[in-house]
Amino acid sequence: MSKKKFYVVWKGRKPGIYTSWDVCKRQIDGFEKAEYKSFLTLTQAELAFKNNYEDYRGKKKLLKNILAEDLNKYGTPNLESISVDAACAGNPGKMEYRGVLTHNKRELFKMGPFPRGTNNIGEFLALVHGLALLKSKEKEDIPIYSDSKIAMSWVRQKKCKTNLHFDNSTKELLTLIKRAEDWLQKNTIKNPILKWQTKSWGEIPADFGRK
Repeated sequence: MSKKKFYVVWKGRKPGIYTSWDVCKRQIDGFEKAEYKSFLTLTQAELAFKNNYEDYRGKKKLLKNILAEDLNKYGTPNLESISVDAACAGNPGKMEYRGVLTHNKRELFKMGPFPRGTNNIGEFLALVHGLALLKSKEKEDIPIYSDSKIAMSWVRQKKCKTNLHFDNSTKELLTLIKRAEDWLQKNTIKNPILKWQTKSWGEIPADFGRK
């Protein structure tokens, strides 16, 4: 017995979510450059319909197929949020970080690349940068997602607990770390800091796509 599927039509005669392939097919048959895709759950389909087809075409997805047990445990991400991530070529190595709007991946900020850093440092700085940005815009109710437990822990402790040896090549990075730690000491964090569930939802929207 085949599992029930949900069909999202972004571009067709009548865009929407359909539970029947026959009905979906009527929206796209003969329609030039139709955009559509099937999903295993209604929740996933509804989330996809709010986003762009390009986020799901081929292998490029915001979410994987979400299993029922994952939905019960984690639900789906809050799209009214921002997401942050870092990329590092080596450990240590050339590092950069950024923050994006979760629902459409529009870049809000990007820093680097720095000549020598670590992924954990980048994740930490990205979180603090995102928190400071939201506070400056008086949006302290908006959640911020990170896929790094270590960075989230460092933010809670208000300290970047890296073992990186600092020298002339990391002078700019050290300045940013000290500035971030100082900001954490002087400010109360109100924004929910949430863990991005990569195994259930796919790569975080701020991911640099270099894996």
